[in-house]
Amino acid sequence: MSDDSRSSLSGGRTAAVIPAAGRGVRLGPGAPKALRALNGTPMLIHAVRAMAASRAVSLVVVVAPPDDAAEVKALLDTHALPGGTPSGSWGRTDFLVVPGGDSRQESVKYGLDALPPGIDIVLVHDAARPLVPVDTVDAVIEAVRDGAPAVVPALPLADTVKEVEPASEPGMPEPVVATPERARLRAVQTPQGFDRATLVRAHETVTDNVTDDASMVEQLGERVVVVPGHEEAFKVTRPLDLVLAEAVLARRRANDGF
Repeated sequence: MSDDSRSSLSGGRTAAVIPAAGRGVRLGPGAPKALRALNGTPMLIHAVRAMAASRAVSLVVVVAPPDDAAEVKALLDTHALPGGTPSGSWGRTDFLVVPGGDSRQESVKYGLDALPPGIDIVLVHDAARPLVPVDTVDAVIEAVRDGAPAVVPALPLADTVKEVEPASEPGMPEPVVATPERARLRAVQTPQGFDRATLVRAHETVTDNVTDDASMVEQLGERVVVVPGHEEAFKVTRPLDLVLAEAVLARRRANDGF
């Protein structure tokens, strides 16, 4: 996306909510997953910077583990993220830290509750997707501004997918139930973008435990659309993902001086 295109997205009416209250069990014991270092910098910092890189995003709300909210606020201050005064190419982007809840869904709700008036579009972004490119962020925002109540970035699947009957015991063979048509399947990423009123209504209405916010909007019967995702917007959940993320950052430094 060109600089002119990004400028047309700026309007000070978009906020990003980053739920970062999870413990990250799959990365092993220790600090919460969002605070794990990636190239010497916590993943959360990379994720906030990815949102702030969009000129359309005027506020980033980080939903922190309840016991670590003060630490997360200090972390953001230490890394001099944009907020309060313009900072180079990041522009003027404020940030806010609020304590999270017992589930991701509850944490996103707390983030929504913290938004000020005047925000029309809300992005919900996983802290564990620290490397999403700004063009993907802007594409999601643009699709919401074009009238979609909910927008998700997604990629076609490279592998054939099997629907199975879950095994009664871990490690046991699982019978195949069906083979979905791969051409109709997508692997969903974040940030997911929403008309604010629609997302608020979804959180007030849907009580099921869902894996993403777009699923909640689907349950309202509202339209959800997909825009192209990006291979670098992968989720860091395993130690091997950290290795891949480090490689992506090394390539960016070599190519762009990032």
